[in-house]
Amino acid sequence: MPSSIWDREIQSALEAARPDGETRAASRRAPFASPADWRDQWIYFALVDRFNNPAAPPQHSWDGAHNAFQGGTLNGLRDQLDYLHDLGVGAIWLSPVLKNCQYQESYHGYGIQDFVAIDPRLASDPEAARQDPALVERELRALVDAAHARGIYVIFDIVLNHAGDVFEYVLPDGRGDGMAPWRDQEYPIRWRDVDGRGRADWSDAPDNPPADAALWPEELRRNDFMRRRGNAFDRPPSEQEIGGDFFSLKEFDTELQEFSEERGLHRPVWTALIRAYQYLIAKYDVDGFRIDTLKYIEPGFAQVFGNAIREYALSLGKKNFFTFGEVYDSEEKIAHFIGRNALDAGDLTGVDAALDFPLFFQLPAVIKGMRPPQAVANVFEQRKQILRGLISSHGEIGRYFVTFLDNHDQGQRFYYSAPANPHAYDGQLTMAVACLFALQGVPCLYYGTEQGLHGSGNSPEAVREALWGAPNAFDRGHPFYQAVRQVAAVRAGQPALRYGRQYFRPISGNGAQFGMSAFTPGVLAFSRILDDAEIVVVANTDPQAGWQGQVLVDLALNPPMATYRVLFSNRRSAADVQVGPVQHKAADMVEIHHADGGVSAGPARALPVTLWPSEVVILRRL
Repeated sequence: MPSSIWDREIQSALEAARPDGETRAASRRAPFASPADWRDQWIYFALVDRFNNPAAPPQHSWDGAHNAFQGGTLNGLRDQLDYLHDLGVGAIWLSPVLKNCQYQESYHGYGIQDFVAIDPRLASDPEAARQDPALVERELRALVDAAHARGIYVIFDIVLNHAGDVFEYVLPDGRGDGMAPWRDQEYPIRWRDVDGRGRADWSDAPDNPPADAALWPEELRRNDFMRRRGNAFDRPPSEQEIGGDFFSLKEFDTELQEFSEERGLHRPVWTALIRAYQYLIAKYDVDGFRIDTLKYIEPGFAQVFGNAIREYALSLGKKNFFTFGEVYDSEEKIAHFIGRNALDAGDLTGVDAALDFPLFFQLPAVIKGMRPPQAVANVFEQRKQILRGLISSHGEIGRYFVTFLDNHDQGQRFYYSAPANPHAYDGQLTMAVACLFALQGVPCLYYGTEQGLHGSGNSPEAVREALWGAPNAFDRGHPFYQAVRQVAAVRAGQPALRYGRQYFRPISGNGAQFGMSAFTPGVLAFSRILDDAEIVVVANTDPQAGWQGQVLVDLALNPPMATYRVLFSNRRSAADVQVGPVQHKAADMVEIHHADGGVSAGPARALPVTLWPSEVVILRRL
């Protein structure tokens, strides 16, 4: 295994992946080509340890809140690629696969101890992989190749902010602890051995520890490369980004600079991490990176990393390698990281996109009837204003966001079923998926959503079920699986749902007074328009009562009596949905009430729609 980012093994992999590389083997396949536009895909996020192992049952109850390995494997995921392909998945986001501290149950993958090795516990035979690391490497490459053979892209979840719990702090009383209160000055530390014990003689980073001890590759293993100031989350929220560990996960000091004759003034931690992740691209032919805790990295490093990865991928022939980051914050904060920094017109381009937390903060609550639909419209209106300097039209905004309903960091999944009214609550889930896939962005679905996984409590562990242990796991006949499949097919067949401009539509119950739905529960209505095509999405978030009314549509694109066909309904067949035809509204027939309190009048076109409780329809003008 490589011990240094400059080892010949790493250098050979980097060179061999290039089309013009002198050492490229004649039999090596060209890198898998990038998609022309990531908006053409949708992403399925799989926790590798919790997805599948055809060779063994989960090690603990499949739906319990367990902070331990369940036994999912890379081969297990490969075994279900046809299931994912039939669902319509365009890309799989894998939880981190790099080698974590072997003395800890970091099944989630975010406690990395070796940034150029793969965790043997994800192999079909973990003990054999410990003896021969090439075993798990082959299985990972086989998974990527098998996904590519089905036209599915693969995204690795990576970490730049921190390593695993690779050392302990020496507290003032002499005790060692993996987590220490944050303080302004550096703590003394003891690096951990293969059993996770802090060694008194390793107060400075050891020169050549065993492979399962301390931190690898060696270029990252220096005391001054680590922040060593304790847990950042002991500080007030406004100060947590200044620097500190992610609880027990040890933060790198990515601000450190040093001078050498060979490299001049440089940032050594940046160099090591960039080269390590370029190696992963070369060795495993992956198509994108999701970057964990990007919010806690200084924007300068995010920009340099995004640019370095983009340029390396381009040199291989991957013309649209995708990088998106976790910025668990506001629209303004996200704008510091994505694309050409909208708030700092520098020379470098940042990462391509960010997880869409602003939409996540609103959409699930709107679909559940807890907030008015106007809240979703407000998200996109604010986004359009903040990113105005970044986009060429507001149809382009979807390039910069990966949208989602829930994920592994939340305490609850979106779905739950109420025994008294199960069809309405089942409708909420499928309505949410339809809206997610129809709104701007690259949609991402959390694993098990398509099988109705609903969590077992209120903690991140409670929403990390071992899917393969569930009754009838991977059931392609499950109604949620079928609904996701249908919605994905509609999105794939309608370019307007991927690239189109987006307009939130006023609605009316009486046909005369129109406004955005500001009541709870309400009706979420929006259009996606591309050239002369208009797609209309209407969702009734009331789980008890139906809705009959009218939705304004584009005046120029919809002549009176124009008809719409139903592309999707989550509650009934298309033939049973009552829609249209488009009605003309003269200027003296209609009042349009705006969110700012203003009222206007003018000629308009309105589409009559009748919905059941918790029903969403996707419509296209004929």
